[in-house]
Amino acid sequence: MTTRTKEIIALVAVALFVVIFYIRKVAGRGAIEFPTWLSMLVILLILASLLWILVLTIRGRLIERRVVFLYVGIAVALPLFMSLTQKISVSPEVKQLYDAIVELPEGSKVLLSFDYDPPSAPELQPMAESIIRLCLQRDLKLIIMGLWPQGPQQANLALEKVFDDEDIAAKNLQYGVDYVNLGFQSGNEFVIQRMGGSFQSMFQSDYEGTRYEDIPLVRNVRNFSNVDFSVNFSAGFPGTVEWVQIAVDRFGLDLGAGNTAVQAPQMYVYLNAGQLNGLLGGMSGAAEFEDVADYRAKGTKFMLSQSFAHAVAIAFILIGNVAFFMSGRKSRLKGD
Repeated sequence: MTTRTKEIIALVAVALFVVIFYIRKVAGRGAIEFPTWLSMLVILLILASLLWILVLTIRGRLIERRVVFLYVGIAVALPLFMSLTQKISVSPEVKQLYDAIVELPEGSKVLLSFDYDPPSAPELQPMAESIIRLCLQRDLKLIIMGLWPQGPQQANLALEKVFDDEDIAAKNLQYGVDYVNLGFQSGNEFVIQRMGGSFQSMFQSDYEGTRYEDIPLVRNVRNFSNVDFSVNFSAGFPGTVEWVQIAVDRFGLDLGAGNTAVQAPQMYVYLNAGQLNGLLGGMSGAAEFEDVADYRAKGTKFMLSQSFAHAVAIAFILIGNVAFFMSGRKSRLKGD
């Protein structure tokens, strides 16, 4: 069988799987999920095939790099359809944010700022969904906004996902009374500065065009002093740094944050200084928050996928080192 034929077969298989998955979703039959026994069987088959590749490598038959890419792709995709879970250790900063939310009395107003766009959604969207769910579950009032143009749209997607939960849907929450999306406002950190004096000066109407003064939830919300807690979901500028420097330092806002993995290390200085009341960092932070909130969703699934991909990458690093030593290249590099 030629390489071209193998590539065509692989593409056809992927296309069929995508079509089946799409049809199931359109038909409302829910996501595909393998039973536990099938998940374990798939893992054993992958391990067996990796061992066989190792044997071939020892025998001097090296595999193509496309095989490595295929295995990494499989390792990323398959766990999303498995009914397996992995042990997750909750870090103190994640527990701190969870405690800050659950300690809020019923009816407290929580400001959520969605400062990210779709490319960062795999890390930040699971955080947003689990935090929104926890807030609504505890009858907290949500005021949503965004300093990024697509942030409020991401918020609406998170709300739709949360409202699919039967427990949340049973509450019959009302837009404008229990939650509101004020939408996007341009101006970066200057928006935060103006909100310190007046929310309405920046948001004359909400995402749907309703006038600020006609929205019951925010009618008496003048500035940050009328907000009990806030969470910022950030992928860069403007984001958590600006919220800390202006809303926290100048106006005393109680702030927690959820950041992408690449941005999170920069936030620990603010966390250690007490300027942040909890921090979720990257996909692991989302999974940890789901664990402590007893709500296993996207973050947990994505972490399992990430763990599988790391395991496969490590396996091929080991196989590559075996190939390196078996081929005698090390000796030639030393000049022997």
